[in-house]
Amino acid sequence: MIERYTRPEMGRIWTFEHRYHAWLQVELAVCEAWCEAGRIPESAMEVIREKAAVDVDRILAIEEVTRHDVIAFLTALEEKVGPEARFIHLGCTSSDIVDTANALLLQESGALLIKGIERLLLSLRTLSFAWKGHICMGRTHGIHAEPTSFGLKMAGFYAEFARHLERVRNGIAAVRVGKISGAVGTYAFLDPAIEARALSLLHLEVDPHSTQIVQRDRYAHFFTSLALLAGGVERLCVELRHLQRTEVLEVEEGFRKGQKGSSAMPHKKNPISAENMAGLSRLLRTNAVASMENQALWHERDISHSSVERVIMPDSTILADYVLHRLASLLDSLVVKPEKMLKNMEHSLGLYFSQRVLTALVDTAMPRQQAYELVQGCAMRSWETQRFFPDLVRENQEITTRLDAALLDDLFDPEYYLQYENVIFERIFDTKS
Repeated sequence: MIERYTRPEMGRIWTFEHRYHAWLQVELAVCEAWCEAGRIPESAMEVIREKAAVDVDRILAIEEVTRHDVIAFLTALEEKVGPEARFIHLGCTSSDIVDTANALLLQESGALLIKGIERLLLSLRTLSFAWKGHICMGRTHGIHAEPTSFGLKMAGFYAEFARHLERVRNGIAAVRVGKISGAVGTYAFLDPAIEARALSLLHLEVDPHSTQIVQRDRYAHFFTSLALLAGGVERLCVELRHLQRTEVLEVEEGFRKGQKGSSAMPHKKNPISAENMAGLSRLLRTNAVASMENQALWHERDISHSSVERVIMPDSTILADYVLHRLASLLDSLVVKPEKMLKNMEHSLGLYFSQRVLTALVDTAMPRQQAYELVQGCAMRSWETQRFFPDLVRENQEITTRLDAALLDDLFDPEYYLQYENVIFERIFDTKS
């Protein structure tokens, strides 16, 4: 399923070819810095610029012998460049190249994720304004509570994903650093000025103290921002799944001509997209735990983080990209049923007006607990007899001696619950609605 739907832009970033090209970018930037410092002759630099190239098949073939990917990469470069290749990787250790290249790859993938979140926000904004003012039942514990609007529901998710956008941006910034500081990070065979210049050519920041690697709290920041994003995705998908239940059916995923819902039951139309994305969100959160486990390495570094990152870096970014665009597509084709929303409100027999009656009685100076018990008694009779709650209130003389008919008519107006909808929209969307 994932392979069928993954957008090629994200998948391309994590190919062997693109990863090796990122390594080459880093090696060339270090060479350029050494050349500017006078360590590499300009004539040698010209040869390196002209001949240095990536040959994926050759690198992989060499790695079968060396069992070391960076050495295989450097050996393949030496075959192409010739004697001048002696200047490549000057003073560097493998992590200088790999971690700095990781920053480049994470910046690329992060930029695509930002676009995906922005697309999702647009879908949520469109739904919010399209269904602003369309009243529906708000639920707590799965039980009818008080009315809201479907526009407000979607606006709440928009506000959350706007926060996710900022968190992911911060996560991307956390890994926008490289290191060219050599083994254990002391610059023994390098120079901080070389690092600064090389990283400036790559548009990266210098990690102030990298030991032999960029510290993995930075990576954990990035992956936990995706985990929180995944939590938001699942929260929205759970809401849509609940709203599509047969007993509710206030929204429905788009169902294409020829689509099938069940091998056994021809009538089925299932919320499969929301279910798929709820499951994939769990993987994203799991990968964030792995990134946090990578923080505690031995001394200046060990290699236990490397195998984990070879999995979670492509998997998490590809999954997040896929989920964001699939969720936006789901929202764009969502079938909203306002008539069913109104119908569902009837199921609770007007009981959602209970707080209005309670508050009105308190305003007449009735003690709150007395008012609560009085209204609760009407509510329980409504449940037991399946009679309309407002009718029972109007029949209760203890209430009607304090609240006249005109006031009760006003209390039982569901539009009351949307009186501040505009205020909420203005806060969320920073615009007059």
